[in-house]
Amino acid sequence: MKKILLVDDDRDFVEATRTVLEEKYEVVVAYDGDEGIAKAREVKPDLIILDVIMPVEDGFTAADEIAADPELSKIPLMLLTSFGSRMTTETEIPRSRGLEVRADDYIEKPVDPDDLLASVTKLVGE
Repeated sequence: MKKILLVDDDRDFVEATRTVLEEKYEVVVAYDGDEGIAKAREVKPDLIILDVIMPVEDGFTAADEIAADPELSKIPLMLLTSFGSRMTTETEIPRSRGLEVRADDYIEKPVDPDDLLASVTKLVGE
């Protein structure tokens, strides 16, 4: 079974998303960017789903670290966030950072479960 690492600080979102993904995949969870990178190194997932706006280390910074790590850089990366719909005053992360980050897919929250599964399947198969 393919392994998905879901990194998001919103515990309700994590549980709802885990429920959707666990129909087809093994799901490992982390709640911030630092923990996500550590878990990625530990479990070697087939896909990393990474929220952008998180405490400790934001998703853009974590994505940069993943891309720079030879062990992790080949793992597909999906950015999943409400960043695009938030007012720029709600976060200190500049919108332009999203253009600099390597990601294999980018999905806005809230995401339809069927769309999420379709995107995950596209990146890792079933």
